[in-house]
Amino acid sequence: MKPLVSIITPLYNSEKFIVQTINSILNQTYTNWELILVDDCSTDATLQIVEEYTKQYSNMYLLKNQVNSGAAISRNKAILQANGKFIAFLDADDLWISNKLEFQVDFMQQHNCDVSYTSYYQIDENGNPLNKLVKALPKLSYNKYLKTNYIGNLTGMYNVATLGKITSPNLRKRQDWLLWLSAIKKSGKPALGVSQPLAYYRVRSNSISSNKIRLLKYNFLVYKKGLGFSYVKSIYYMCLFVWEQFFIKSKLIVAKNQV
Repeated sequence: MKPLVSIITPLYNSEKFIVQTINSILNQTYTNWELILVDDCSTDATLQIVEEYTKQYSNMYLLKNQVNSGAAISRNKAILQANGKFIAFLDADDLWISNKLEFQVDFMQQHNCDVSYTSYYQIDENGNPLNKLVKALPKLSYNKYLKTNYIGNLTGMYNVATLGKITSPNLRKRQDWLLWLSAIKKSGKPALGVSQPLAYYRVRSNSISSNKIRLLKYNFLVYKKGLGFSYVKSIYYMCLFVWEQFFIKSKLIVAKNQV
C-alpha cells in the first residue's frame, strides 16, 4: 500500500480561494492522503465552506483555534495531529497540479530522500498565469539554504518516518523557512529538488511576501530570533541573503516557455 501523506492547510478568511485549493487536492492522482485544515478564527464563510467538505470526506479534518494565533501555530497544531509517513503543505490560496503527490512521493522513495521540493508556477490573485516559473535547484544543502529561502512551502515534503515531526517557530513570516532548515539539518543530507513544476503559487497584491523590501525585516528575524544568531552575525547573513536573493535566486525565475 502506498504511504499516507498528511496535507497541512491553515485557514484565515479564505472563502475566496479555499474551494479551488481543496479541489486541487481532490483531483490528485495519488489517493492515500489526509487533509488537516486549521481555522484561525475566520470571520467570513471559510468555516461553513470547509465544514461541507469535512462532512462529505472522511479523510478531511477541521481543527479550530480558540484565538487568532497565526500560521505557524496553526500548522504546528495540524502537524501534531498528522498520521502520515510524509507531510506536505498547501496554503489556502495555492494550488497543486494533479500529479503532484504521486510524482513527489515516488521521487522521494526512489532517491531515499528526507526532504524534497519542486518547481512551481506563479499566478495572480484571480488565478491568471503570470508566465513565471520558479525553478527548483537539484540539490539544496543546509549552508546554501541559510543564504535565502529556496523552497516554496506549497511544494515541500518531508519524511516523518526518518525525521520525526518537525514544527515551526512562532514567527509571523518565514516560519516555513525555519521549518525546512530544521528538516535539512536533522536529515544531514541535502534537500532534493524536482525540476518538474507541480504547483501554482498565488501572488497576492496585499501580502507581505509580495513586497520584498518589507520582507527584509522578517528575514532578519529568521537569523536573529529564529536561529539565535548574534546581531553582527545576523547582519552578515542578511548581506549574504540580499546577494543570493537578488543576484542568484532571481535567475531561477524564468518565463514559463523557457522550461
